[in-house]
Amino acid sequence: MLAIGVVGASGVRATEESTPAKELFGRVHAPAPPMPGSIRAIGLPARGCLAGAVALPPDGPYWQAMRPSRNRRFGHPRLIALIERLAREARGDGWPGLLVGDLAQPRGGPMLSGHASHQTGLDADIWLSPSPERRLSEEERETLPAPSVLREGTRTVDPERFGPAHIALIRRAASYPEVARIFVHPGIKQVLCAVAGADRAWLSKIRPWWGHDSHFHLRLRCPENEPLCRDQEPPPEDDGCGAELAWWLSEEPWRPKPPTPPPPPLTLRELPPECRSVLRAPRRRERKAASGSRPRVAHSGSSLVGARLGELADQDEDVDDTEQEQEKPRQVQSAVLGVGGDEQS
Repeated sequence: MLAIGVVGASGVRATEESTPAKELFGRVHAPAPPMPGSIRAIGLPARGCLAGAVALPPDGPYWQAMRPSRNRRFGHPRLIALIERLAREARGDGWPGLLVGDLAQPRGGPMLSGHASHQTGLDADIWLSPSPERRLSEEERETLPAPSVLREGTRTVDPERFGPAHIALIRRAASYPEVARIFVHPGIKQVLCAVAGADRAWLSKIRPWWGHDSHFHLRLRCPENEPLCRDQEPPPEDDGCGAELAWWLSEEPWRPKPPTPPPPPLTLRELPPECRSVLRAPRRRERKAASGSRPRVAHSGSSLVGARLGELADQDEDVDDTEQEQEKPRQVQSAVLGVGGDEQS
């Protein structure tokens, strides 16, 4: 078995180069130290890694972290600070508390399941279900479903499941300058467009995407003074409530595509070269969580992780990278995806 964190002989390095990167990063259970110059986020959201990650505590004043066995509650310090701020300020808007889904792995990088992005520690999934006033048990955090806000069997929001408090939460998240994008189901974007009123600038950050009917996915801009971090092209400046949304609400995005072989998994050579150093860096001892107890870390070989990842992948994770290849008319593709088709969830 490959020993992560040890720079071995040429045979070990050759194994690293040929092994899918998701397996290499998925085996690491502790963050890497910050790199020189405080560089932390490296590369693009769907092709990168993370040094100096901070773990979101399992419990906070106004949040609870879900799916602990996945070991995906790590992020750039700015992401952790923003989640804590959003939880606190949304409480003042009437949202009881956040249920926080996946952030990133301890060293970022590709994941074994569920996400094409979340690789640089700047992405977070926030459930559209409010946190209960009581503390959830470990079992509840693993098994509690993330319910859709859509009417059953439709792509239309159910007003009984999505109301003013949900709208205020998403609007609050979009108001932060460091937030670059928020991915939601097109039906949610439709509602936001209808109720936004005169102040519509924040709507440009709200990006329709497949899935995302039980959570929204926020992405931060690259922090200043971290030159190895690469932002996507910014979304169009208009509110996105015209032709772009009309396309998403049509039948075209939802037509089944002929089956094609999945793309090969990323390897280490396809990531930024600095990710090799991140992967091989000595283990950094994680600080104790705010609650005073060490967070539970699950190992990739455990039956619990395998079962949870399998049975829950379709419930509350983002769409995988096969859905990034949906074909669109060229004139709409430019508006929806931006330069280079770089809209990735």
